[in-house]
Amino acid sequence: MTDRVILATRNAHKVDEVRRILAAHRLDVEIVPLPDDAPDVPETESTFAGNALLKARAIAEITGMPAIADDSGLCVDALNGMPGVLSARWAGGHGDDAANLELVLGQMADVPDGRRGAQFVCAAAWVVPGEREQFVEGVLEGTLARAPRGTNGFGYDPIFVPGGYALTTAELRPEEKDAISHRGQAFRALAQVMASR
Repeated sequence: MTDRVILATRNAHKVDEVRRILAAHRLDVEIVPLPDDAPDVPETESTFAGNALLKARAIAEITGMPAIADDSGLCVDALNGMPGVLSARWAGGHGDDAANLELVLGQMADVPDGRRGAQFVCAAAWVVPGEREQFVEGVLEGTLARAPRGTNGFGYDPIFVPGGYALTTAELRPEEKDAISHRGQAFRALAQVMASR
């Protein structure tokens, strides 16, 4: 019997990406999006892992089903690791990708190429009500481009150039991005944990 697991997000791009990554591991799970009547869980923790566990715990408790959640973001060296856990709301409103990109690019406008290092970080958590909880992390090192490029992906993908690549993550094909991305790393590790349950 296929297990149903709720993914604690309303971001359709993230649902597609996580389904793709977990499907590659042939887990016998059905990833179910967050129900419309489920409340939004505020990300009040100061770390990616803390926010991922907070969301997974809350949704598992509310629904009584196993839940997975992630918190991820862009950490820019020249901005002392920011926007970090504030990545989705860096420009003020939650999930305004265009405004977030514009703000980061503006903040980095005078930073020379040799100091444009950044990391994508993802913490993914899995909570089974009354049984167990686990979290894992993935990190992708890279640099920031000076202007958005590419239409694949979401968030900061159009300005993030992974180490060893000339293309942004928004210019990579989905399977190429999944193979190296912070979210791909984290959810592949989580898939191994889930498979060993």
